[in-house]
Amino acid sequence: MADLIINTNTLPEPLIRIIHTKKVKIFETNGIVNLVPVPETIDECPLRGLAADSRLTVDKFYAMTHDEKEIYL
Repeated sequence: MADLIINTNTLPEPLIRIIHTKKVKIFETNGIVNLVPVPETIDECPLRGLAADSRLTVDKFYAMTHDEKEIYL
């Protein structure tokens, strides 16, 4: 079984009361299915590298690169 990440609202109610995150990673090890809460910080900032923790959106990035192209033309 490959690693799988699901929303906790799809889990049964007793598990939702135990797990206090929005998402859970599910994987199998030696026939045992494990549920590991995914930290909320991963959901808040999906960007990595230089754009991490920034307010840069895709539209803003495209606008910036478009402006740069006009300068060099």
